[in-house]
Amino acid sequence: MQKNGALLSYEDLASYRTRRTAPLWGSYRSWQLASNQPPGGGIMLVEMLNILENFDLAALGHNTPEYIRVVAEAMKRATVDKDEHVGDPDFFPVPVERLTDKAYARGAADAIRRGEKITVPRLQQRKESPDTTHVSVVDENGNCVTMTHSLGMPSGVITDGLGFMYNGCMGVFDPRPGRAGSIAPGKCRFSSVCPTIVFDRDRPHIVIGAPGGTQIAMGVLQALLNALDHRMTMAEAVAAPRFSSTSDAIDVSNRVPNFVTRVLEKLGYQVIRSYYSYAFAGVHGIMIGPDGKLTGGADPGRDGMALAV
Repeated sequence: MQKNGALLSYEDLASYRTRRTAPLWGSYRSWQLASNQPPGGGIMLVEMLNILENFDLAALGHNTPEYIRVVAEAMKRATVDKDEHVGDPDFFPVPVERLTDKAYARGAADAIRRGEKITVPRLQQRKESPDTTHVSVVDENGNCVTMTHSLGMPSGVITDGLGFMYNGCMGVFDPRPGRAGSIAPGKCRFSSVCPTIVFDRDRPHIVIGAPGGTQIAMGVLQALLNALDHRMTMAEAVAAPRFSSTSDAIDVSNRVPNFVTRVLEKLGYQVIRSYYSYAFAGVHGIMIGPDGKLTGGADPGRDGMALAV
């Protein structure tokens, strides 16, 4: 670091400590869920689920124009709140209770029901990083682990003899001062990673997470809706066509039919079609049935797999 004029010092590395926190708890209909605390993406996931439980999503039908509109507006609202309010809680007062409040979510749902569109300013669009890994595990005793590890934006720099790259996550901070995501020494940046466990009463039901850059929370959200509202198997839930809305546009995977997106365009939405059949994160999950039977699903657009050993 010193030889190449870097800002990191020996003291920075020697004094670093990992941070352990209690889970961020939320609920969706009759289920409870545990996810990660800010500056992770769990708060976005909880907020979006809180908004969407005010709609009969099963009755709307999976990936119908109205379904996509409702879910996309929930995504946009969570994105606006993340940009304005979510950062490292050691540096910025994150209003966790307000953003995860059910009454706050009902107000957002009422606005969506009235057809209101929220504006999401985007400074630039990034290609999602391919350098994140997720693993979901359930062992024979019912112990569950969901873990997402990321290099973020690899720097391409390797110290001779060590064999690993340093990340470049400084590039994800907000360069503007005084904001939730503004850069500062010793500060953790926001990450969309949201490893999550869903409980049916006091029993784990779904163990889930994903790689996928800024799209992780959006991918995990849809896989959970697919499993919980649309009663899909875990394999079906992670493989169904996804969409995302982290700007005023709605991005859709190439398997969402044109006759669906044309309706959204008539409603005034810009629709951006991905050339990928599988897009917007790579969700991996395990479902635990009431009889204890385990079934898994790994996003077919990624290099993971579901395996019983």
